[in-house]
Amino acid sequence: MDKAITGLAPTADDIEAIARRALAALPEEFRAHLGDIALRVEEFADEEVLDALEIDDPFDLTGLYTGRPVGEKSVTDTAAMPDMIHLFRRPLLDEWCETGVTLEALVTHVLVHEVGHHFGLSDADMHALEAAAG
Repeated sequence: MDKAITGLAPTADDIEAIARRALAALPEEFRAHLGDIALRVEEFADEEVLDALEIDDPFDLTGLYTGRPVGEKSVTDTAAMPDMIHLFRRPLLDEWCETGVTLEALVTHVLVHEVGHHFGLSDADMHALEAAAG
């Protein structure tokens, strides 16, 4: 049954599916370097992350890239944690309700921003990449 009819909020799986479609829509020159990045959808960022970023309200963080940007990686890196894009479901849903932007557009925007961090891109580069993905 359609969630809009039942009133159920999109699940973590729904958001992940949107994010995976957005990743698949990125230009090949970017997708070719994203294969090892893990994608996680969580309800909120944990307290440790919020404290490290000096964020008081967990609803203020919709996404996060953790890892080393492509330009900083080295073949001598050992035992590094995998690069990861985190999307935070509850803050995304709140922003979706507050802005009236489609959930697909919002998730794509946040995902592209985090991909941009992976590549060390400027904000202008991120806007161009988002336009190509959306």
